[in-house]
Amino acid sequence: MASSLGSASLILLSIFLLSVPLATSNSISENFLKCLSHYSKSSIPISKYVYSPNNSSYSSVLQSSIQNLRFLSSTNPKPQYIITPAHESHVQASVICSQKHGLQIRVRSGGHDYEGLSYLSDVPFVIIDLVNLRAIDVNVKDNTAWVQAGATIGEVYYQIAEKSNTHGFPAAICPTIGVGGLLSGGGLGTIMRKYGLASDNILDASLVDVNGRILNRKSMGEGLFWAIRGGGGVSFGVILSWKIRLVPVPPTVTVFTVTKTIQEGATKLTHRWQEIAHKFHEGLFMRLIIQAADGENKGETTIQVSFESLFLGGLKELLPLMEKSFPELGLKAEDCNETSWINSTLYFANYRNGESIDVLKNRTLQPKNIYKNKSDFVKKPISEIELEEIWKELLEGEIIPLLIWEPLGGRMSEIRESETPFPHRAGNLYNIQYVMQWEEGGSKASEKHIERMREVYKFMAPYVSKSPRTAYLNYRDLDLGINEEGSSTSYSKASVWGRKYFKNNFKRLALVKSKVDPGNFFRNEQSIPPFAL
Repeated sequence: MASSLGSASLILLSIFLLSVPLATSNSISENFLKCLSHYSKSSIPISKYVYSPNNSSYSSVLQSSIQNLRFLSSTNPKPQYIITPAHESHVQASVICSQKHGLQIRVRSGGHDYEGLSYLSDVPFVIIDLVNLRAIDVNVKDNTAWVQAGATIGEVYYQIAEKSNTHGFPAAICPTIGVGGLLSGGGLGTIMRKYGLASDNILDASLVDVNGRILNRKSMGEGLFWAIRGGGGVSFGVILSWKIRLVPVPPTVTVFTVTKTIQEGATKLTHRWQEIAHKFHEGLFMRLIIQAADGENKGETTIQVSFESLFLGGLKELLPLMEKSFPELGLKAEDCNETSWINSTLYFANYRNGESIDVLKNRTLQPKNIYKNKSDFVKKPISEIELEEIWKELLEGEIIPLLIWEPLGGRMSEIRESETPFPHRAGNLYNIQYVMQWEEGGSKASEKHIERMREVYKFMAPYVSKSPRTAYLNYRDLDLGINEEGSSTSYSKASVWGRKYFKNNFKRLALVKSKVDPGNFFRNEQSIPPFAL
């Protein structure tokens, strides 16, 4: 009898203990939601835009803009809440209440972060997904536009083209990238040699700071305004919108792609390109796409180099310019296509079958992939002999990554390294993006492809920038180093990766951080830490 009473007591005790975490969790959830409602000053109820794991839409909202399928595993950490603000005050409330309840914030505008930092964390966190804040107001009379951070760059291009065929904006090639993260990290693009980066053309911004205040350029001050234009805005607050400068483009531009294999002289052409591409007329952008291709014999693999180009002008101007600047390429009129600037954005996004510009409005335009990317900057040409060694290294591996080489120079060399946090200016010939994509699921496939990517990256060390070996923030790479969890990461430890992205600008970024977020609330694996004076 005593034994059965003891068993009953244990069962009751177990039920009680199991119910405590559930009750506590429900209490925390209820308090968090009350907090959001209290601090949201909009007539639009924020509760309609908050998703917890118990919500039937939670999974679809979480997965909606995750571009890298490597981070869709069931084992990846999930947010306690996803908030899709419909009003700026919803963002303010999310910042305030996340701090009060000990939750970190991840901010997502397009979901293209190469390492998934806009939707992953190893500690309790919430996602602020800005998908509902994507209004675009184009004013061609004063050559500006206000763009909310949740808009994609494709949507921005589309709205500009709706108003004018002689206005453009220098930014990214992939149209589904969100402008919130894109502009805060730099923004390389096809007309950067003429007008600089996207971040070089920001005139104002709206940001929610660590105290939940909405600040513009005047109220945030020039120090913070400098930091968010290339230093990664998520380190300093939540970007709500950008005011951008529109730039003039001619009614007619010309695009072309000339492709050569090693056997057709690609090595000599690539070497020559390195010597001259950064010196071209600033209206000419010619990047290289280097990848594996079928060789002349069955079963043989070779290296193919595509010279993919945009010229801000017509064919009559381009052909004499190419004959003078790069006659070795042998460009002919039939290789070229005269078009509008807006259609050139489709060309570089690989939409070349007469698609309407309406595709730029499609946020799910491009297929999602499994991938790992890395980057470099190059300061001196790689010799033909060294190029042959690189081709050999690529071909000897079981897996061959794709390499994209983009020329700098022009306006990019005229802007001082300290003008914005992006420091890769004069003295850099071009940047390299290493792209490794695969279809196989599972950890073994990921390990195999990532290891091959690291082998190629290591092999390239003698040919790229040194002390430090630099990288581009928007091609995020956690292999470069990560912060320790918590607020204890020191400036010196973070410098391991920080100087690679920002060089000497890293210290100034950390000083700004110490003023605007001394408690280091806005943080992730590669966020700027405060600099302790």
